[in-house]
Amino acid sequence: MTAPVPTVPELLSRHRAGWSLERPFYTSPEVYEADLQNIWYREWLFAIPAAQLRKTGAFARLKVGAYDIILVRDAKGDINGFHNTCRHRGSVLCKVSSGQVANLVCPYHQWTYGLDGRLLWARDMGEDFDPSGLGLHKVHTRNLCGLIYICLADEAPDFEPFAEMARPYLEVHDLHKAKVATSSSIVENGNWKLVWENNRECYHCSGNHPALCNSFPLDPEVAGVRADGTVSPRLQAHYDRCEAAGAPAQFRIGGYGGQFRFARQPLQDGAVSYTMDAQEAVKRPLGRVKLRDAGTLLKFHYPTTWNHFLPDHSLTFRVLPISPTETEVTTFWLVNEDAQEGVDYDMKRLTEVWIATNDEDREIVEGNQQGINSPVYTPGPYSPEEESGVIQFVDWYVKTLSRAVGDAPAAEAAE
Repeated sequence: MTAPVPTVPELLSRHRAGWSLERPFYTSPEVYEADLQNIWYREWLFAIPAAQLRKTGAFARLKVGAYDIILVRDAKGDINGFHNTCRHRGSVLCKVSSGQVANLVCPYHQWTYGLDGRLLWARDMGEDFDPSGLGLHKVHTRNLCGLIYICLADEAPDFEPFAEMARPYLEVHDLHKAKVATSSSIVENGNWKLVWENNRECYHCSGNHPALCNSFPLDPEVAGVRADGTVSPRLQAHYDRCEAAGAPAQFRIGGYGGQFRFARQPLQDGAVSYTMDAQEAVKRPLGRVKLRDAGTLLKFHYPTTWNHFLPDHSLTFRVLPISPTETEVTTFWLVNEDAQEGVDYDMKRLTEVWIATNDEDREIVEGNQQGINSPVYTPGPYSPEEESGVIQFVDWYVKTLSRAVGDAPAAEAAE
């Protein structure tokens, strides 16, 4: 007789702290839907760097589960978020991923909306037609030092605790003076949590990332999170040196379950950026970080983004789920708005380390997913020394999903 399929609360309640999740968390459509409903549709999500939309009318489109969203810069310079569905009969307004428009015009019947979402024109709707209540459905949108976040919930969680912690770290990087040199999107055939678990440790780096290891250190303290939140004297000395030079660096973690973290971590000795020779990728720096060897400001914010902010350029990474076993990862390379390709930077030199690393991570995640797909897979223990960051992520996930589905005590037990 086939055993009954466990419910999401049952799976959460029996999670063993310090061990990987059970197979359904990575394969089940029911768990995936629970993730969407209780995490992706409720939390603040990183969408794009504001520098992607530099001109009035510039727009970008992205999808989060069932939701289709437009982000557009208006004449005041604000970036607004709307659901990509016409208020007439529901057609999508924007069919392409990005572009430039004067107004948002529905291709079906040409209902026309301003860049602020107001309905400006609708043909032959009769004398009593009132357009005032038929503006586009809005998406909560925040611009945090040049990073655009959105929230799909009717009532968004408080954004300020995160923003207050983030601002001192981000302001020195002057992302409002950035442009997107290029971006790259890849689909990894693995669950979104496997993408994150792989990101949160460098246990795998020496055997899989030769280009990245030219600059990124293998010290697990750099990539991970100590259980008690302390740092070594060597790392503290690096923080103190950066802080004295005006670049906030101290390790800080906050949010429910440790949803976000900031720390300016050192690179390998002699390394200053992510290039094959570990030297600057861009001659004209982005931001006001005075120390050439300040390393990288590592920022994560679950469930959508990890980031590297360097003295010469910045990288933002966006994670979006596609299905239980598919995830899109998008990388944006940000440089000074006045930097010229061919003069201040070479595109291949700027991007080759992370293009290679992203593809290597894709192979890792896909191999991980293929193994978990086997019915014989059972959870295994994480290394407390090398995979503390993975433990921290999984604890956040279990706690956050448990709170949402009404099983908070199980989440507390998992800690």
